[in-house]
Amino acid sequence: MHTLIQQKEAVNKWLERIGVRFGVYKGGVFHEQLFPFDPIPRVISRKDWAFIEKGLVQRVRALNLFLADIYGDKQIVSDGVIPEEFIYSSKGYLPQCEGIMPSKKVYVHIAGIDLVQARDGSWIVLEDNLRIPSGASYPIIARTITRKVSPHTFEYNKITDNRNYPSLLRKTMDYVNVDNGLSVVLTPGRFNSAFFEHSFLAEKTETILAFPGDLVVENDKLYYKGIFNSRERVGVIYRRVADEFLDPLVFDKTSLLGIPNLMQAYAKGNVAVMNAPGNGIADDKGLCYFVPKMIEYYLQETPMLQNAPTYLPYFSDDRKYVLENIRNLVIKDVSEAGGYGVMFGRDMNAEELDNIKRLITNEPRRWIAQEVIDFIDLEVLEGAESVYRKADLRAFILSGETVEVWQSGLTRFARQQDSFVVNSSQGGGFKDTWIEK
Repeated sequence: MHTLIQQKEAVNKWLERIGVRFGVYKGGVFHEQLFPFDPIPRVISRKDWAFIEKGLVQRVRALNLFLADIYGDKQIVSDGVIPEEFIYSSKGYLPQCEGIMPSKKVYVHIAGIDLVQARDGSWIVLEDNLRIPSGASYPIIARTITRKVSPHTFEYNKITDNRNYPSLLRKTMDYVNVDNGLSVVLTPGRFNSAFFEHSFLAEKTETILAFPGDLVVENDKLYYKGIFNSRERVGVIYRRVADEFLDPLVFDKTSLLGIPNLMQAYAKGNVAVMNAPGNGIADDKGLCYFVPKMIEYYLQETPMLQNAPTYLPYFSDDRKYVLENIRNLVIKDVSEAGGYGVMFGRDMNAEELDNIKRLITNEPRRWIAQEVIDFIDLEVLEGAESVYRKADLRAFILSGETVEVWQSGLTRFARQQDSFVVNSSQGGGFKDTWIEK
């Protein structure tokens, strides 16, 4: 125990020293904080991982086909699998992306799928993150530092190496790169919550870290402005800017973070954008309900990974069930992320329950409800004591010529006893994820 406490202190000091922080912009104030690391790893057996891996590949393949369909012929809507209104009422659906086919037909270049492990050992999907999933850099850095402060740790434990994520990312970028142009990582700047990761991934993939003012569209092609105002053609842009700010001439006209006419260059096939604009329709929390149906529809396969039991108040029978059983459910606002907009019925008083029932009745498309999954607790060091806290796993899947699952992941844990909210923006911590060889 003493050795683990020393390791925890040493790793977190190094993380602080080299600037591995997580920024939170809330209430008009930007605040940077350490994303605390716990040295007791999550260990996943090779057998369990093989199953998870196959299930994730299946899920991402179906989601990519869904995006191609929904911005194309919309056959899944025509066949009555998903209600038409459910698509067009989603904040993630972007009509500006209609008819645009991305380079090599890849929409979901990097997927971050959040899973939890139930007490019976099964793995359950909570959410799909297909827009700008973050977090891969933290376990890489933590393990690198652990090698420095505790070199014997990885000599005695046979686990897969997680340092290949940047090479997987670069391979994905190279696959979709248009005309062998420059590869860039577009960051909105240092006040973004994941700016450290942007700079880290740009360095490790040997690509250019670009700020909005560094890029310009001319004659429907994207260029990087170098010194002396030189121009170099960009073939792929890994954007860490949200859809609504990506091109002020198409989306938010007040955006200073985007690139004017980027969407025009993208629509003409002159640059690849990772992840594809418009992916938000597929990680709408309400659409998560339909992913098992997507797998059956597009792949003619039985889903390997199951969703948490989910109810859509959009459907009258589900709405009736939710309103009658709300005290036993978790309610989520489909437009929120980062742990915001999550409410547990058991924690609400009578007035709060009445308010949320009224909101669900008046805006049924805005909400989903899920059974509370009693997912497992993992051991965590708190001071000099060992305690147990709820934890999830964000797995990263990269799609290029093939779909590959990174042999690691970001394990996040709640720092408060009895809390089910593990997000970094809500004060959670993280662990390394060890996949046994």
